[in-house]
Amino acid sequence: MATVDTTEWVRDFAALVDEHAEELTALDAAIGDADHGANMRRGMAAAVAALDDSAPATAAETAKRTAMVLIRTIGGASGPLFGTFFLRFAAAIDSGSDIGDFARAFRAGLEGVIARGKAEPGDKTMVDALGPAAAALDKAVAGGADAAAALAAAAAAADAGRDATTPLVARKGRASYLGERSAGHQDPGATSAALLVRAARSALR
Repeated sequence: MATVDTTEWVRDFAALVDEHAEELTALDAAIGDADHGANMRRGMAAAVAALDDSAPATAAETAKRTAMVLIRTIGGASGPLFGTFFLRFAAAIDSGSDIGDFARAFRAGLEGVIARGKAEPGDKTMVDALGPAAAALDKAVAGGADAAAALAAAAAAADAGRDATTPLVARKGRASYLGERSAGHQDPGATSAALLVRAARSALR
C-alpha cells in the first residue's frame, strides 16, 4: 500500500528549499529578518547529512533525527517549529504504513506547531498552509482516496493557504511588529510549509 517514504520526504524537502531559498529570503526581507531561506537551506542540508551518516531504520527514527537537527541548526522560530512538527510526527507515525497513518501523524505535527507557536489560522504563519493541508488529507482519507489523490489534495490546499496569507495582517512572529504594513506580503513560513507538503507528494512510494 502506497505511502510517503519519510527519508525521501526529507530529501525532497531539502531539495525544494535549496531551489527556493532566494525566494524565501526575499519574502522574509519584506516582513522579517531576511534570513529564512538561508536558515532553512542550512538546516535541511544538515538534516540530509545526518540521514546520510547512518540510515534510520524506521519512519519515526527518520523524523525524530530530522527534528533534532532542525532544532539545533535553524535559527529563529523556524527551527523549533519545524522541529516540533517532525517530533510530533515521529511520535504518531509509529509503524504506520498507509496514507491514513500518514494523515494522522501529519495532523499531530500540525498540532505540535500550534501548541509551540500559539498561532491560529489567519495569523499569517506556517499554520495557514499546514492547517488546510491536514484538513484536505483528513477529508481525502475519510472519502477513501488513495495516497496519490490525498497528497495532491493536500499540496493544493497548502498552496492555496500560502497564497491566502498575502492580504493578511500578521498577528504572530516578527512580521506582527509591522502591523498593517505586513499586509500585501506572502508569508515566508507558510511558503516553506507548502514546500514541505509538496515534498510529501513527490516522496510517495
